[in-house]
Amino acid sequence: MADAITTEIIRHGLLAAAEEIARNLCRTAYNTVVYEIHDYGIGIHDANGDVVADAPGIAVFTRGNDAGIKHSMEFLGVDAMEPGDVFIINYPYWSSAHTLDPLVFAPIHAEDKLIGFASCRVHITDLHQKDPGYVLDSTDRSQEGLVMPASKLYRRGVKNDDVFNIVRFNSRMPKHTIGDIQAQVSACVTGVKRTQELAAKYGVAVLEEAMNTINEHGERLAKLALKKLPKGTWSAVDYVDDDGISKDQLVKLQCTVTVTDEEMVVDWTGSADNVEGPINLPVGQTEALSSLIFKSLTTPDSPVVAGNFAPLRVVTVPGSVMHAVPPMPTFTLWTGLLAGEVILKALSQGMPDLVPACSGGDVCSMMGLGVNPRTGEPWQEATNEAVGYGGTAHHDGEDGIMHLSEPGCRNNPVEVLETKSSMIIDHYGYRPDTGGAGKFRGGVGVTRTYRFTAPATGICLVYKTKTAPWSIAGGAEGQPNQIVLNPGTPREVVQGGSYNHLDAGDVLVNATGGGGGYGNPFDRDPAAVARDVRNGFVSPESATRDYGVVVGTDFVVDEAETALARGR
Repeated sequence: MADAITTEIIRHGLLAAAEEIARNLCRTAYNTVVYEIHDYGIGIHDANGDVVADAPGIAVFTRGNDAGIKHSMEFLGVDAMEPGDVFIINYPYWSSAHTLDPLVFAPIHAEDKLIGFASCRVHITDLHQKDPGYVLDSTDRSQEGLVMPASKLYRRGVKNDDVFNIVRFNSRMPKHTIGDIQAQVSACVTGVKRTQELAAKYGVAVLEEAMNTINEHGERLAKLALKKLPKGTWSAVDYVDDDGISKDQLVKLQCTVTVTDEEMVVDWTGSADNVEGPINLPVGQTEALSSLIFKSLTTPDSPVVAGNFAPLRVVTVPGSVMHAVPPMPTFTLWTGLLAGEVILKALSQGMPDLVPACSGGDVCSMMGLGVNPRTGEPWQEATNEAVGYGGTAHHDGEDGIMHLSEPGCRNNPVEVLETKSSMIIDHYGYRPDTGGAGKFRGGVGVTRTYRFTAPATGICLVYKTKTAPWSIAGGAEGQPNQIVLNPGTPREVVQGGSYNHLDAGDVLVNATGGGGGYGNPFDRDPAAVARDVRNGFVSPESATRDYGVVVGTDFVVDEAETALARGR
């Protein structure tokens, strides 16, 4: 039997195994998106495919790994999963991501029994999708690259060259693509070994019982927290800029959230149907993004386990933007990054003291690719950008941090981007006056300016530029994201998601949004406004206009003028 102390030791052993998977992956991956940004999802799962330990990366990947493993078990049968096997799956509707986010997983056996799985998902560079780098305008899954439906990379420990050769001949960058997949394999093998060591030390029966207990405990914690939340039903609507095809048409995301003592229901009925472009979500990712918000409200201080989500029910309409079915295109998964804050928008009506206002609302990714004139080699680099977070009932929103959809991620350092590409970063810093005014202001976004030294392609993945970050309780909206090409010239273009062919000397500015404000801006402490002016987050003009606070050149509040301004 697994007593409480043994279970806790095993739990930490599994968490250590997951973290070692991540460290192994980062040491061996070829792609800076993996080892610098931490664009991965890693898990140790029980024999049912339910996660019992993870290493933080992109939050919506981990539960998607559960779905991918379970679909593979149903497709192949458990008997087909032998010791030493390693699988890859990137069929979007099963794997819960687009084709360039393949899930690699390995069954874990001990005493000739399947006891679990080790999983690792990353973003790889190329699988012969119709456009290099990223696809923004596909209308059918067949345009989105090579698909592998739960295929064996290794059979009983022996490399399956057939699959690797198919990948090699279906990639524009085969060295990087295969290198990253092999890094995933190595990472999963690490997870298998560490879990087998726990089984050998404590016994298979004890390990299995501990896994069950870990998930049962996670479920109890979630149910206890759920009972403390306000009860009711609330709805909200927000929008994705476009679907990549109809550039002038917003795409509706509608969410109705119901909270009872027994469950939280997140219902996406009413969201756009029959979306032509590739922003449709596999249902596994819709469930994962809904799970992220649910966990942030119920069990934010404990590691992810499948039991945390037992009281959550997600409702979708097959064929809608929130539940893609074949052959709907799914490549540009930005809906999954924006939709979490639609849930928060609904909840803000019933529990405004517990949720923040909208952040900048996007991960604001910029991907560049071309040929490096210094080396003559092709390059492809990307970075996600920081945004401002929304104000809350208790504090200001954070300034310039990674979007809530990827809390375990980082952005790509300037030095790495400049070394590996033909891009120079001319400017990188906070974007003043972008946070919405409020008693507690929204955090400010950032600006990064890229100058290209050789012909290249700049792919901008920014899909919340046409609607402003929403506020709570009388706060002001934040300033939205925007992409600006060649600012201050006759060729200036302001846009959002786009695929841009650039010449040497062209400039691209990625300007991210600020969070919405919380509460009446005229209730904000004037000293806090003066501090924001001193730190460059708020301009003196905004201080007077938006907060009614007059700040002198010495960054001291002019109390008499402030009283007059607020009186007016």
